[in-house]
Amino acid sequence: MEAPRGPTANRAFVAVGTGPIDIPLIRVTAMPADTNPAGDIFGGWLMAHMDMAAGNAATRRSQGRCATVKVDEMVFLSPVLVGDEVSFYAAVHGVGQTSLTVRVEAWRRSRASDEVAKVTEATFTFVAIGADRRPRPVPPP
Repeated sequence: MEAPRGPTANRAFVAVGTGPIDIPLIRVTAMPADTNPAGDIFGGWLMAHMDMAAGNAATRRSQGRCATVKVDEMVFLSPVLVGDEVSFYAAVHGVGQTSLTVRVEAWRRSRASDEVAKVTEATFTFVAIGADRRPRPVPPP
């Protein structure tokens, strides 16, 4: 499956058997309450939304509960400012016996423009969790 390419490609891919969808998994406007002391959007806010988008993709593919167990390196390429619209694209990148990797990209768009910029990206690793809160097999697609 191809990794997400953000709004420039206008596609996000989620492995749920229905093919690609043309919208991000999460889209949100950055608000003043989300800033750090310097007035920029806090990196932890971005990471939390990326984890939610990745969790959405992992849960859909695994057909049940998943837990985040690892996040690969994140490099912040562009700041997010108050009022920016931030879109989070996610795609299941790999599936193991009980684990999944999900690639996530965050893109920003200024409120007054159609120009977009990639903010950051990361790969999240999840473990499928059963009712007993222990790892369970990921079902076939």
